[in-house]
Amino acid sequence: MINFEKRGGCAIVTLARPEARNAISRALEQALYDALEEVDRDSDIRVGIVAAEGPIFCAGADLKEVGKKGNPRGEGAPKRESIVSRTHVKPLIAAVDGPALGGGMEIVLACDMVVASTAASFALSEVRWGLLAAGGGMFRLPRRLPRQIATQMLLTGAPLSAERAYALGFVNELTEAGGALEGALMIARKIAENGPLAVALSRQVMEDTVFLDEAAAWKISREVVARNFASHDAREGPRAFAERRRPEWKGV
Repeated sequence: MINFEKRGGCAIVTLARPEARNAISRALEQALYDALEEVDRDSDIRVGIVAAEGPIFCAGADLKEVGKKGNPRGEGAPKRESIVSRTHVKPLIAAVDGPALGGGMEIVLACDMVVASTAASFALSEVRWGLLAAGGGMFRLPRRLPRQIATQMLLTGAPLSAERAYALGFVNELTEAGGALEGALMIARKIAENGPLAVALSRQVMEDTVFLDEAAAWKISREVVARNFASHDAREGPRAFAERRRPEWKGV
C-alpha cells in the first residue's frame, strides 16, 4: 500500500493502491502514518515527498469502508493522530500528478509545499456525498487560498485545475504531466543541502508564529535564533564558507 524509497537526503513515500484510486482505507492510513514517522525519525532524511502511483493521486477516504464502519475517527479507529493532524518536523512536499480529491486534497494541505503537473486537480468533494472535509480541509483551505475560492471549493465540491492553483500561489511549481515527482525532488535536493537544524527551526518559527502579532513573533524568533547560534551547524556554515568547502552538517 505504501512504497518507501530513500534518495540521498530525500525520502519518497508513495501511495501504492492504484487499483482503488489510492483511496484512504484505515490500513493505508496506518501505513502512511508509519512511513511519515520514519521520515522524521531517520537522521539521514532531510525532506519527505508524498507521491502516488497511477493516474489518481488520491480519491480521498475509502467510501466503501466508511459506509461499513462509519466515522473514520470514531470507534475502532487507530488510537493515534491521523496522517493529516500529526505534527511533522521535517519539510514535506506533495508531488501531485493526478486528481487529489477529498482526503487526498487534505494530505496535500498537510504538506508544506506542492509540486503539481498539468494532470493534477484539487477538490474537497465531501459535500457531494453529504460529508464534511474532516481532515483539516475546512480550516486549512481558507489559509492557503483566497477565501472566495476556498468557499466555492468547499461548498460546491468542484475541482480546481493545477494551472489555476499555480496562478493562485497554492502550487509551488507546475510541471508537464508525469513530471511532478522530479519537480519535487529538485526542491527537496536544494533543501537537503542546507543546514538541517536551520531548516527545521525556520519551519518551526513559521508554524509557531503564523497567528501571532509581531511582538509575540519577535520573542519566539529571538529565542530560536539564540538556540541556533549556539549550535555546531551555525559555526560550521560560516567556517565552511570562509574555507571554500562544503559544510559538514551534524544537525545540532
